[in-house]
Amino acid sequence: MKLIFVCTGNTCRSPMAEGLFKKLLKERNINDIDCSSAGLAAYDGSAAAPNAIAAAEELGADISAHSSRLLTSADALNADLIVCMTQEHCEVLCTVLPEEKISLLGCGINDPYGGDIDVYRACAKKIEQALTELLEELASKGK
Repeated sequence: MKLIFVCTGNTCRSPMAEGLFKKLLKERNINDIDCSSAGLAAYDGSAAAPNAIAAAEELGADISAHSSRLLTSADALNADLIVCMTQEHCEVLCTVLPEEKISLLGCGINDPYGGDIDVYRACAKKIEQALTELLEELASKGK
């Protein structure tokens, strides 16, 4: 299964989701899910935000080598599931992709951009909880 986490700039939420999900997959010895991240308005090649790197690291995920990228139509078409950080991201993608390929992470993840480390920590913890629920949902559906 190919899964892509999507936010706006691909420097905060989606890289944290990618890193934390890879950590969960490794911990559970799940090898048949491949995940990445991208942004709907990203500039290719930007590093993850320093506070995103720090918050993810505190939860055991290393996203220090992350490089942002724009979601391409080829990526979207090749993905089995696109997991969005907000309902607005879902709505944008639903205009060009089948609705069944698009999912909202948890109840949505607010953008921590510009916030202090505590804002990023709270965001990362919310992402981690939602990812655990997502993984359980995928397992119950037989991926």
